[in-house]
Amino acid sequence: MPLIQEALSAGRSVRIFPRGTSMLPMLRQEVDSVVLSPITEKPRKYDIPLYQRENGKYVLHRIVGEGETYTCMGDNQQIPESGIRYDQLIAVVTAFYRGERKRSVTNLGYRLYCRVWYHCRHLRKFERRCLGWLRRKLGKLKK
Repeated sequence: MPLIQEALSAGRSVRIFPRGTSMLPMLRQEVDSVVLSPITEKPRKYDIPLYQRENGKYVLHRIVGEGETYTCMGDNQQIPESGIRYDQLIAVVTAFYRGERKRSVTNLGYRLYCRVWYHCRHLRKFERRCLGWLRRKLGKLKK
């Protein structure tokens, strides 16, 4: 992390491969990567900042609410994390690579994805419950 922060402090962008599943389906671990750039203007809703939690852990989640503090949530999560201060933000995603194809976060299709994916989060929760119920029922039928 010190090398990344040093490059960002010098005004350079950095490409990293995020780990974890919290940003699925947008970011796949060990396949997709993001371009982090220094924060030049106040991040807005649907931007993806890299921030450091109070416990020291670095997180890359989407902003889903803003005010005095930010509320962020991974695309593959149901519970938002609130109370993220501006001083905790380190960088912001300006582009990402889906495999080897570079995508800008200003692309219209990407911006539409952000809004639709966030607003459908309750439907995804319902879908997961239905699939879980179906798996349990099918499992009982096989026995």
